[in-house]
Amino acid sequence: MRILRGFWKLLVAIKDGLVLLLMLLFFGGLFAALSVGGNPRTPGNGVLVVALDGSLVEQPSDADPFAALAGSGQVTREYRLRDVARAVDGAARDGNVKGVVLDLDRFTGGGQAGLATLGEAMDRVRRAGKPVLAYATGYTDDSYLLAAHASEIWLNPIGPVLLTGPGGSRLYYKGLLDKIGVTPKVYRVGEFKSAVEPFTRTDQSPAARAANQLLADALWADWTQNVSQARPKAQLAPYLAHPEQIAAATGGDMAQAALRAGLVDKLGDRIAFGRRVAQVTGTGMADSKIAGSYPAIPFENWVSGHPEKSSGTPIGVVTIAGEIVDGKAGPGTAAGTTIADLILKELAKGRIKALVVRVDSPGGSVTASEQIRQAILEARRRKLPVVVSMGNVAASGGYWVSTPASRIFAEPSTITGSIGVFGIIPTFQGALTKLGLSADGVATTPLSGQPDVLRGTSPQFDQLIQLGIEDAYRRFTGLVATSRRLPQTRVDQIGQGRVWAGGIARQIGLVDQFGGLDDAIAYAARLAKVTPDNAYPLFIEREPNPFKQMVTELFRNDGEMGEQAATDPWTKLAGNPERLMGQALGDARRIAAGPAIQVRCLECPVEAAAAARSDGALARLILMKLGM
Repeated sequence: MRILRGFWKLLVAIKDGLVLLLMLLFFGGLFAALSVGGNPRTPGNGVLVVALDGSLVEQPSDADPFAALAGSGQVTREYRLRDVARAVDGAARDGNVKGVVLDLDRFTGGGQAGLATLGEAMDRVRRAGKPVLAYATGYTDDSYLLAAHASEIWLNPIGPVLLTGPGGSRLYYKGLLDKIGVTPKVYRVGEFKSAVEPFTRTDQSPAARAANQLLADALWADWTQNVSQARPKAQLAPYLAHPEQIAAATGGDMAQAALRAGLVDKLGDRIAFGRRVAQVTGTGMADSKIAGSYPAIPFENWVSGHPEKSSGTPIGVVTIAGEIVDGKAGPGTAAGTTIADLILKELAKGRIKALVVRVDSPGGSVTASEQIRQAILEARRRKLPVVVSMGNVAASGGYWVSTPASRIFAEPSTITGSIGVFGIIPTFQGALTKLGLSADGVATTPLSGQPDVLRGTSPQFDQLIQLGIEDAYRRFTGLVATSRRLPQTRVDQIGQGRVWAGGIARQIGLVDQFGGLDDAIAYAARLAKVTPDNAYPLFIEREPNPFKQMVTELFRNDGEMGEQAATDPWTKLAGNPERLMGQALGDARRIAAGPAIQVRCLECPVEAAAAARSDGALARLILMKLGM
């Protein structure tokens, strides 16, 4: 009977699996049919609504349908920067678009350089004589950086403007590792390569503190300058210096405090805001029975109805976004084999006249970075101009892949440099002793069984890997010296693993000029003797898997509590420690489980989406290394 019951359970499981598979196939087909079945219907005249219910990223990653199916948490939406910026730019020229609404209630953030790019697009809409209105229940640094470029900022009467600036704590593991008997063997080159410090110290070194403070100050100076220029009437300095005094003057009414300080223009709920949008855009009410309605054009619909330019002379654009890893991966991760194959296949077609490399990566694997660099060099061998456009972050391995360029564009808030190399291998002889375990064995050479994580690495192995680290650093500084036409000794001085903001990076020669992706494409076109107006960007990339997107959207867990947390700035700030903890533990896992030799920047701020994807726990990491 037990056998029969087990067989019956197996049949039921197979049946359930087939039903689920058929449902997924059905909805996948439906999703595909809808995707190619024409553009969504939008009003003939209306207001472009940019509702950022998630994070702004350079390249959206493939969704995880299994997490969505399991209901294991809210799946954060990711919006591609160039799509949003193109829609906002298009609003300035489209006669059917009477204005732009920026809905930031559930915006989770983005890189500072990307936010500045979108802010510039909003400025162009205003110069075209069209209003831009922003609304949120409350604003934090990232959302306010965007809102400052609006012609009118609205704030819910119960919401605050909470501006904190860059900075915060970092998790250090040495005390815990000592207690449990884990010994990290660290190999490094670079005085400022502080990625390994959490494993060797209980606090940051003086050199790391000085460098990190300089970076944070530079980013904050750029933020305040951007906001002050976009909104000169805002009394920003006193609001930042003494927020508690300004709040006390209004009896704790943070919305009134923001209004008095000129940070916002009006206080009101969504109904009042909608009426105001209808009034200033001259579009009227979309439905007289629905209070606060107006004819809205969702930006996704606008993008769908206005494809990217595809006529003229193609300038290839390859995106290197996310962590640089070996092998293959989908978008949002810079996999060496995947990106190299994309570049080489496009070069084989012989249709592009130049190559622009868009970099938004903190680095990662040395071998993957070199694989990508070699593919980019193939474009140079074919006499194609190569230009780099740096986004939010182009550091460490992100700078390694930038070295073939004849010119590098960046933003003042781009984070770059981090020219340094490190490796780390955890060993567990102390942990085994605490558990009453021991290890022994035989060897035939000094490298037999190395790295021996049970008894500790041998001196010969330590010397070899340190020599490998030093050789990689010499290669790195040599590549930069050749690319930037600098003496290698000078590159060593500005290298040493130190991270720089784009403004300083330009002064010391790591960057050529300020500008965004469009500027880099125009420059590459001129190098190729193509008139920029006759060129168009041909994006060389893998699009996110539509089937995975469909499943994720169907089973997305956007519960009420998640929506509340997304709109309340106090809750957003309260959730920062959890996100930082997840990011820190994810970083620890990637370092310990990653390649032996890495060119990675952990000092670089991580986008909200990337931080949300950082998972695992330190206990899980340690248990994994112990094989438990």
